Amino acid sequence: MILSDNNIKLFLKNNNLMEFKSNIYIGSASVDLTLSNSFTKIVDYEIIKFDQKVNYKSLNINEYLLEPGAFILASTVEKINLPNNISAFVQGKSSIGRLGLQIQNAGFIDSGFSGQITLELHNQGPCPILLEAGKFICQVIFIEQKTPSTNPYNGKYQNQTGATGSRIHLDSSFSKKHGDVEYD
Repeated sequence: MILSDNNIKLFLKNNNLMEFKSNIYIGSASVDLTLSNSFTKIVDYEIIKFDQKVNYKSLNINEYLLEPGAFILASTVEKINLPNNISAFVQGKSSIGRLGLQIQNAGFIDSGFSGQITLELHNQGPCPILLEAGKFICQVIFIEQKTPSTNPYNGKYQNQTGATGSRIHLDSSFSKKHGDVEYD
């Protein structure tokens, strides 16, 4: 069940569902999230391999000009703290997407996750886009699970702060040959 504005307000009041530094906007079934001043970009690569660590340059700035075709990681100001019975989706806002800014974060947040949300931002439009810290950038939709998770998230991005680069090289499934992956 997707949480409505009334459910979200109750969870915010009675639980530590989100940590935020200013007023938040609660829509009918979502909460708008704001862009922090943490940006990260990939540096010095011609080819990226999944099993190798990638170098990033971190920027703590209040504005970043994202050129057409360019890509950067950013993060939300807000920290999400999901209990074992709540998962979430983060998605871009339609008005921002209509300007050509693609906002992604792999979309789904597992129950048990805690941390700031890293966003992958790609300018698909014809004009540069000025990204400004403190502006609404995306929205989070909370989903109440039928039963609590037995195995809540406790992975390589738990408690991340700021724009966090890929840690795919830590994933053992990428160090095995295709077909050697084991499933429970």
